[in-house]
Amino acid sequence: MKYQRLTKEQLEELHIEFINFLATQSITSDEWDDIKINKPQIAEDEVDVFSDLVWEKVLTNAQYLEHFSKDQIHLFELLENEMCLIAIKVNNTTIDITTREGYQWLQDNLLNDEVVFYNATKEYSTDKNLDKFALIQKGANITKGDLYHYFNKLIKDRR
Repeated sequence: MKYQRLTKEQLEELHIEFINFLATQSITSDEWDDIKINKPQIAEDEVDVFSDLVWEKVLTNAQYLEHFSKDQIHLFELLENEMCLIAIKVNNTTIDITTREGYQWLQDNLLNDEVVFYNATKEYSTDKNLDKFALIQKGANITKGDLYHYFNKLIKDRR
């Protein structure tokens, strides 16, 4: 398995897609019921293959990732050959930007000396989807990129 098995909840959400996946392999509903009971390892293997297909599509289509921690925000734009990072670091240990109050403080103090911005780009390894997945495994979420664009504009305007 290349990525991670989908959760039960995710599989339930993708029930129709999973049925279509089984159909492409000429597995009927009755056959699937039989496989689950009599060949559980094959059933698990099929779920793993389906999970990888779903992850591959999701990761290929992902354009932005965000990761928040107590004192940092990492915003990624996922381009064809590289990922661009905007990092915002708060150098004030009393502020936790994962809280509503801390995030409000950040919004009100973007130009404060305790707020530092970093930019970087990094080429993907041989498998860019695995690079993206590694960031998700560390807590990043796929987004539409609104924060990335906001901070990108802010940084360009400061120059």
